Amino acid sequence: MRRAVRLVAVLNLAYFGVEFGVALAIGSVSLFADSVDFLEDASVNLLIAVALGWTPRNRARLGMALSGLLLVPALATIWMAWRKFGEPLAPEPLPLTLTGLGALLVNLSCALLLTRYRHHSGSLTRAAFLSARNDVLANVAIIAAGVATALVWRSAWPDLVAGIGIAALNSDAARQVWTAAREEHRAEA
Repeated sequence: MRRAVRLVAVLNLAYFGVEFGVALAIGSVSLFADSVDFLEDASVNLLIAVALGWTPRNRARLGMALSGLLLVPALATIWMAWRKFGEPLAPEPLPLTLTGLGALLVNLSCALLLTRYRHHSGSLTRAAFLSARNDVLANVAIIAAGVATALVWRSAWPDLVAGIGIAALNSDAARQVWTAAREEHRAEA
């Protein structure tokens, strides 16, 4: 399991750089949100790899802390969306769609690597799996925003809606991990 989590961390860190660069170049809220999420996922998975040998009580405490870390991409997205409202230019749809497709491939690979471990070690592996699963959903939204921008509505709104949806997914994952970690901590007390 440790090997799978480390591989997921490396994949997330590598694609963070790609997606962050494209997000800044084309002014995409959804790619920015997803790129920050890639960085957060890399951090979460590295922490999980370290904590797998810890006691259940300490893993539960880390799970509660990780729920706060899962909120970072949501907060960064809200900040980026707020800035975008001031200058609502549509991002270039082709780079948006292609980068979202690349992210989808990376996140599908990560989700498949983590699927068999999602119920091991409690909230920690749940956090890793939920992050990868939510990222797949976010990438589908990014691709849809790119297609909508290209074919339907040349506006910043499809990208903004996708970005805000990603923030909502991250907030829900943080809530789920917090709840699971709190229950584990109470059980160990």
